[in-house]
Amino acid sequence: MADIEIGFGKSGRRAYGLDEITIVPARRTRDPDDVDISWEIDAYRLPLPLLASAMDSVVSPETAGLISKLGGIGVLNVEGLWTRYEDPAPAFEAILNAPADEATARMQEVYAPPVIPELIGERVRQMREHAALVSAAVTPQRARKLLDHLATAEVDLLVIQGTVVTAEHKSKARKPLNLKKVVRELPMPVVVGGCASYEAGLHLMRTGASGVLVGVGPGAACTSRGVLGIGVPQATAIADVRAARMRHLDETGVYVHLIADGGMATGGDIAKAVACGADAVMLGSPLAAADEAPGGGYHWGMATPHAALPRGARVHVGRRASLEEILLGPAREADGRSNLFGALATTMAASGYATLKELQKADVMVAPSIATEGKALQHHQGVGMGL
Repeated sequence: MADIEIGFGKSGRRAYGLDEITIVPARRTRDPDDVDISWEIDAYRLPLPLLASAMDSVVSPETAGLISKLGGIGVLNVEGLWTRYEDPAPAFEAILNAPADEATARMQEVYAPPVIPELIGERVRQMREHAALVSAAVTPQRARKLLDHLATAEVDLLVIQGTVVTAEHKSKARKPLNLKKVVRELPMPVVVGGCASYEAGLHLMRTGASGVLVGVGPGAACTSRGVLGIGVPQATAIADVRAARMRHLDETGVYVHLIADGGMATGGDIAKAVACGADAVMLGSPLAAADEAPGGGYHWGMATPHAALPRGARVHVGRRASLEEILLGPAREADGRSNLFGALATTMAASGYATLKELQKADVMVAPSIATEGKALQHHQGVGMGL
């Protein structure tokens, strides 16, 4: 792809978001009952290609169990409220009741108490009562301190996650985490990220990770793209890391799973992420709008309460429907925000693809007008695709 000149001596590629592309239907269609949207990571086969984001507004020990029963994976943030408080309910109330102009400062106060390592085992035990597969997330900065507790608690799938995670972190002040050593020594499969480029994705794969999170800043509550000025539109990011996976597979024979993290609000967005190369998706705000979500109609991210440089906002998502309706239907509205994985299956059937691997081979097209062409009435009336 040719670079575009930005100015003398500086040029860059054109990148695309998921809302700028569309899937081109193939020459055949399929019966929706013949479509398989399941996926595998390590020894686990899951009915839904879904990880629920490790955000306090999305995943609690109880909702992790509900998501597991519906076929996905709920990832608990072990640096969040659930491991800072024996009873996090008052902390949630403080966040939910804060005026909009005080929400960030209130969250900084609420997240100020330290993580209590002993609570990690208790929360994992609670999750195991409800979920078939227990997953937890930790940041690279706290990984060394908390990994032994996570291993002792026998987490099934570990996520090491940050705004940007690389395999070559440099620091003069402290010893950086040796991600390759950590991944290879842990007794459970590990997913690492986020990343948004070919080189970063390839080097994360070379750590031995089972999966790589793709996405820097596309989430509904994230402000990293404004605060830090970094990020890559999600369609291009996924496609670039997919190319890295192909190289890694050629070099090692090992297939590393790509998990698109953020920037998806509808079933169509999920389908386009898969068409760009994702094996699964990590969802936050769509699930924060579930009746059962711990956020009470609000959503915020892992970096929102950062003590020095918050990189997120508390956003209102409301309570739209049950988790089951959001994931599997039935949908009560025509805006694509419910029955997300029913929509994925229908997309595959209408486009002629029987599996997610087949959908990854679909033709896509740059189509900036895809959401507006012929939709003037919907936009004027604020219904359907005009919301």
